[in-house]
Amino acid sequence: MRPSKRAADALRPVTLERNVARYAEGSCLVKFGETHVLCAASLEDKPPPWLRGQGRGWITAEYAMLPRATHTRTKRESTSGKPSGRTQEIQRLIGRSLRAVANLQALGERQIMIDCDVLQADGGTRTASITGAWVALHDCLKWMRSRSIIKDMPLRDHVAAVSCGVSNGEPVLDLDYAEDSTAETDANFVMTGAGGLVEVQATAEGAVFSEEQLLAMMGLARSGCERLVALQKAAIA
Repeated sequence: MRPSKRAADALRPVTLERNVARYAEGSCLVKFGETHVLCAASLEDKPPPWLRGQGRGWITAEYAMLPRATHTRTKRESTSGKPSGRTQEIQRLIGRSLRAVANLQALGERQIMIDCDVLQADGGTRTASITGAWVALHDCLKWMRSRSIIKDMPLRDHVAAVSCGVSNGEPVLDLDYAEDSTAETDANFVMTGAGGLVEVQATAEGAVFSEEQLLAMMGLARSGCERLVALQKAAIA
């Protein structure tokens, strides 16, 4: 039995609440169980310096965890002068995931920054961030279109993400911290609404995993992402 008493293929309760940040062009408070992330999309009417004059835009992300998002207080990374390697990895993953389903040419010479701030962490913060960031990005683009800043929606598809793992020898979906901290294998899957793979991260933690277990985790992730995309569609309807 899993610590959460869930079935192997069960997600935690997931909610996507839009328009929670008053001043952001798009925002979403995403909850995967006890993991809560505030995603806010901000429009900058110019591209990064290295993209100027190329006629296309950019979508990027910043990720941070509040000091008391975890059981014990963590030091703010801003006080150390630079983000940690983990933080840089996660924010690059969020940016890559969003750009995979966006038409950057249609965005014009503009940049959209997605801030993902973890309010409370209980495992799966990067996957929750990606899932909520898509909703915030969608609403930012919708805001731009309503003001004739862009003509068409530059989004080609949905994108969502979910964690999987091997715990007590069994592939399971959407690990919380209690499970993730003891799992033999930890994996994250990013998928589009059409079922395409954007990124797969899988690491043996306590024991190596087999090809059969990898495929089992892939199947769980596909089912989980399909449900997350359905929740995104319901949220923006």
